[in-house]
Amino acid sequence: MSKFAAVIFSTLNPKFLAIVRAFKNTSGKITAQHIGGGSRRHYRIIDFKRKKDNIPAKVASIEYDPNRSARIALLHYVDGEKRYILAPDKLQVGQTVMSGNKVEPEIGNCMTLKNIPLGLDIHNIELRVGQGGQLVRSAGGVAKLLAKEGNYAHIVLPSGEVRKVFDGCRATIGQLGNLDHSNIRLGKAGRNRWKGIRPRVRGVAQNPVAHPLGGGEGRSGGGRHPCSRTGLLAKGGKTRKKKAISNRLIIRRRRIGARGNL
Repeated sequence: MSKFAAVIFSTLNPKFLAIVRAFKNTSGKITAQHIGGGSRRHYRIIDFKRKKDNIPAKVASIEYDPNRSARIALLHYVDGEKRYILAPDKLQVGQTVMSGNKVEPEIGNCMTLKNIPLGLDIHNIELRVGQGGQLVRSAGGVAKLLAKEGNYAHIVLPSGEVRKVFDGCRATIGQLGNLDHSNIRLGKAGRNRWKGIRPRVRGVAQNPVAHPLGGGEGRSGGGRHPCSRTGLLAKGGKTRKKKAISNRLIIRRRRIGARGNL
């Protein structure tokens, strides 16, 4: 921190330095519903770009990350640098991984889509070159490389959507670990509170000032189609922009109401 910044922080009123809780702004208005409290978390900086090419790294440990559902792996590079990456399934401590265009397509290695053989499982997929992985980053996530056409690769995503991605973008080989994450039973409401998730009140049980379905005498039905607090339709209402630029990159739409099977 610079001397100028230190002076500014020292002159601030203490209330501006307090931790913001329950996702309220300075006027006390709730800006994010059903979020607040929970255990404090240290954020782990994850290397989604995998730009350290042709330098081998050894997996030192597989660790828990409170900020995501997938596990993370601590890498020790031969030049002394340490980085975290998303841990694929079957990645073992002591294993060596590497990124680059001339590496072997093995679990944990990162390479461009043009160099990945067809049919392999991949994750942490870039949408733009050099931007870092954005697709398929949660526990158990896996996509599959179907085909290559021109400068684009065809990828089937976990939702069942088939999408074209520029073949200069990078992806990591393998399926993400912690496959049983979706089978976890919390057991009690307190575990949700530890995660920072507060109770969710039904819209029809709220006041008319707080929700479009609120108000009425007795147990009313709301008087309109189910919707969110801001009026977005629930139960299948389309919210995607009809003129989105990325529409031309979608070959097959995702399956509605169920996860896609690869």
